[in-house]
Amino acid sequence: MTSKGSLYLAGAATVIALVLAGTAIELGAQQVAAVAIDNDDIGGVVTGANGPEAGVWVVAETTDLPTRYAKMVVTDDQGRYVVPDLPKAKYKLWVRGYGLVDSPKVDGEPGQQLNLRAVAAPNEAAAAQYYPAIYWYAMLTIPPASEFGKKDGEVPEKIKQTDWLNLMKNNGCIGCHQMGQLSTRTFPKGLGEFSTHAEAWTRRTQAGQSGGQMVNILAGQLAGAPIKYFADWTERVEKGELPKSKPARPQGLERNVVVT
Repeated sequence: MTSKGSLYLAGAATVIALVLAGTAIELGAQQVAAVAIDNDDIGGVVTGANGPEAGVWVVAETTDLPTRYAKMVVTDDQGRYVVPDLPKAKYKLWVRGYGLVDSPKVDGEPGQQLNLRAVAAPNEAAAAQYYPAIYWYAMLTIPPASEFGKKDGEVPEKIKQTDWLNLMKNNGCIGCHQMGQLSTRTFPKGLGEFSTHAEAWTRRTQAGQSGGQMVNILAGQLAGAPIKYFADWTERVEKGELPKSKPARPQGLERNVVVT
């Protein structure tokens, strides 16, 4: 056999192997997808490049009803899901999960078996956009204990580190805002143009019906010291820094949750 003929055979064998591999994944999905559903459910299996995707969310959403309606469930260890007890309507379904980006939306209706394809995030930055807000907010630097209790420090002398943590984490910012979400770790264009992040934060904390309260805490009680740390946080995010921790996908009983 000529070397040219050998190359043709090798190429054909590779194509056949790829086709068979793809077929195996599809057949596996069909076998796993034997999900029991009623006439008001949508069910199926979610697969990715490596097979079933466990612990990812399936979202079913419709605007056919008097109000926008969405229901979310989590896949089991075989990638199976059931979105139960849906009002009769036409739905858009897609997959969301850690390590993924949102999959293309697919049409579905109650009573339908619908297998879905997960889309892997192309890089860590894309994956991080789906992390809970607190993972981003945890990047905020907290002044060390040595910075508190100083007569001439940037933090007022009477403020303890526990007071600072309370205002930054427990009963202050977090009490009203989902700190770390996209709109707080970046600056919406509508806020204005600023030469520094510190200027942007100074303006941001004056906005809204609670602007006065925020100014009293940040500029009054804490003498403006937090602005430096908020500015440092958003500057690092802007430069591409990502959360140091990655969230785990739902496990065990967490996968039984149905959110409407």
